[in-house]
Amino acid sequence: MMDHMHYRNATESDAPALWEMLTYAASMVGPVEENTGAARADASLAAYVQGFGTRRGDVGVVAIEAGEIVGAAWVRLASTVAAHYSVASAAEPEMAFGVRPGLRGQGVGTEILRRLLAITDSAFPAVVLSVRSGNPSIRLYQRVGFVETGTLTNRVGTTSFTMRRPSLPTEPADGMR
Repeated sequence: MMDHMHYRNATESDAPALWEMLTYAASMVGPVEENTGAARADASLAAYVQGFGTRRGDVGVVAIEAGEIVGAAWVRLASTVAAHYSVASAAEPEMAFGVRPGLRGQGVGTEILRRLLAITDSAFPAVVLSVRSGNPSIRLYQRVGFVETGTLTNRVGTTSFTMRRPSLPTEPADGMR
């Protein structure tokens, strides 16, 4: 883990950075500014960030380096207007997760997930996600306890795995009960 990295809970004001992290989570290729605009225009993607922090069940952790958010993982319960490709339910939130490409493989993502799951373990029965079948982050998800539960055809027409991590028994997290 990087000593100069700081972590904190995500807030509503972190939405601009979450949009950027969503572009990494969605494996979008191209300039971040263009990708962020495209993500905002895509209802399937926008549901992961739009209004974050305003709904019950919005929980996240951000990694900060030199005053900038460089990674984030967050969960959201299914909304009344569910995204077409969402695997969230009313009880089990779906996780989105992204780290800037230059910081991958350095423990930042592992620490973000460790911190997020410590919070979600006391708040939800499980966390779910979908990940493209060729994404190397599958190994990270498996290391922190996610197991494959199925497959789906994702928004770009390729195969994604659905994964689920049951919560581990913990003490209630501050502010979640």
